[in-house]
Amino acid sequence: MAKVKDRKTNSLPVMEHFYTIQGEGIHSGSAAYFIRLGGCDVGCHWCDVKESWDVNAHPLIELKKLVGEVKKAGASIAVITGGEPAMHNLKTLTALLKKNSISTHIETSGSSAIIGDFDWVCLSPKKRKAPLSSSFKLADELKVIIYNKDDFDWAEKNAALVSKKCQLLLQPEWSKAEKMTPLIVEYVKKHPRWQVSLQTHKYMNVP
Repeated sequence: MAKVKDRKTNSLPVMEHFYTIQGEGIHSGSAAYFIRLGGCDVGCHWCDVKESWDVNAHPLIELKKLVGEVKKAGASIAVITGGEPAMHNLKTLTALLKKNSISTHIETSGSSAIIGDFDWVCLSPKKRKAPLSSSFKLADELKVIIYNKDDFDWAEKNAALVSKKCQLLLQPEWSKAEKMTPLIVEYVKKHPRWQVSLQTHKYMNVP
């Protein structure tokens, strides 16, 4: 992981980047430019972008060129995701985005130190590699993926570690959505500090 962090920060391995609608979490429904970085050291078995895991499988793109694409699209929000984006030093990328008046968001498991200047941190903790304590402190949004019934306990354990201002969301894993969504609905009704998050981009058929 250290070698990835030490890469020259004038470029990053990018699996894909595109302008779309944010489909998940608090900002669901908002236009956003997604930057999906290559590399992941968590490896969830239900991950729907396993092709992002190998950091060396994706081309290095110059950050100025990448930010130029975000600006050209007219986006006001850039979401940095992965893979596991916190494996990379994102200080230069976020500085360039902010210089161009683009709000910076990250979606991360928090298993690596988050390096960069972010306006919104979506922390999505994974059991295979739990978040660092520093990640909990930075979280604006805690989004827990519910794959089975045990994940509700996992959600509460993580919720106890974030600040009071942090928004709490439960989201069904896509392949289990039909089974788990009704359970999440009932859970939120009994525990209203939580909200339901759905992968609405999949229903809308947008990337």
